[in-house]
Amino acid sequence: MTAASREPLVIDAELLERFGGRGPRYTSYPTADRFDERVDADRYGRALLERADRRDESLGLYVHIPFCRVICYYCACNKIGTKHVEQSTPYLEALRREMTLVTDRTGRGQTVRHLHFGGGTPTFMPDAELGQLFDSMRAHFEFADDGEYSIEVDPRTVGPQRIRTLRNLGLNRISLGVQDFDPTVQAAVNRIQSYEQTVALIEAARDSGFRSINVDLIYGLPKQNPESFRETLRKTIAAAPDRIALYHYAHLPTLFKPQRRISEADLPSSEAKARMFETAVSMFEAAGYLHLGLDHFAHENDELAIAQRDGRLHRNFQGYCSHDSGDLIALGVSAISSVGDVYAQNDKVLDGYYRRIERGELPIVRGIALDEDDFVRRDAIQSLMCDFSLRWDALDARRGIDSRRRLADAQAALAPLVEAGAVRVDESGVEVLPRGRLLVRAVAMAFDRHLAERAAGGAGYSRIA
Repeated sequence: MTAASREPLVIDAELLERFGGRGPRYTSYPTADRFDERVDADRYGRALLERADRRDESLGLYVHIPFCRVICYYCACNKIGTKHVEQSTPYLEALRREMTLVTDRTGRGQTVRHLHFGGGTPTFMPDAELGQLFDSMRAHFEFADDGEYSIEVDPRTVGPQRIRTLRNLGLNRISLGVQDFDPTVQAAVNRIQSYEQTVALIEAARDSGFRSINVDLIYGLPKQNPESFRETLRKTIAAAPDRIALYHYAHLPTLFKPQRRISEADLPSSEAKARMFETAVSMFEAAGYLHLGLDHFAHENDELAIAQRDGRLHRNFQGYCSHDSGDLIALGVSAISSVGDVYAQNDKVLDGYYRRIERGELPIVRGIALDEDDFVRRDAIQSLMCDFSLRWDALDARRGIDSRRRLADAQAALAPLVEAGAVRVDESGVEVLPRGRLLVRAVAMAFDRHLAERAAGGAGYSRIA
């Protein structure tokens, strides 16, 4: 099945109510809540040494910049609120030293095909420091001419000239945080930015030659209602970004302190949120945006939409990408790497990250080593999340197994979704049907053997739908 032949998405409220509980987003498998201290700096270091023998395989980089001048109340990212711009100077030095620790093991000059700056606010760093950081990266790695190099931007921290500077550094994809254009909602989440300001940056990015422009929206925020959000959707479509991420706000104040500033009484009802999402899907489809999966939409001419039609869409910690980035080396506080058979996460506390770097250590505090079964299930979940389908013969060829027999437990777990008309399972594979596409996370959960080992019951996950 290809995107070109795919039937339109169907929103079935009864089905979503029945199966739309909480579950992982599957930016990785196994998921990060399975990480523990058995993967440490030594174990990650061995994975990097093994990477030295795989120089021709694809490589991605992720760089986490944790600082924000203003904290948005909804935010669940690892961030540090500060107005002291000078805090980025020692952080830049730590990133340089971490790169050296990494490439001492992999060797310098490995080719990077995918780069993503996340945060926090990557544009917290002054232009001069961003330039120095790129100089350091180029001293340690080679960058492919046809690579995907992206950055997340807070429109309140940049102007058109900075957009041009980012493009001149070599970045070619940009994501603008918006969330909602309604001033009442913006005040409720402590994020004030005008529509005109955002449009000016989109135009500047387009004029500067960025190959793809994404806008982030969130539904379910305080003070939102279906009518006001429709206006945000209209304005977003009028600005014509190439991609739109439409996230569902997960209110978890016990886990994320800034969310305690949000009054639960101000949050829209489940019914109102459902109407917002249904309206968004309808308006996006009418404007030529395809539903890639989960909460991501891309214009039918965008690289991600084309990659999905061609069966080349992939998913990693940063979301969807148009080709497999292979191993991912992640730099900075809390960043998660995926190298060989290891996921490894850096220290989540800035002081701890600095101390480990100063001692000349890779700043790893936890992770997980994948076994053969993990790789099989990771491939299956990746296929479902990107293509809404899984072909047994393709997985057999990739892993040298009888996947239909190996994954019999998953097929049994899918029985309720099959009976409900959300999924089809047969001798060729698994297909997520139009009524089930918003439940693709629930489909993926059937393949997750680690879920049964968890005691928390999914309380820390966001809702599937």
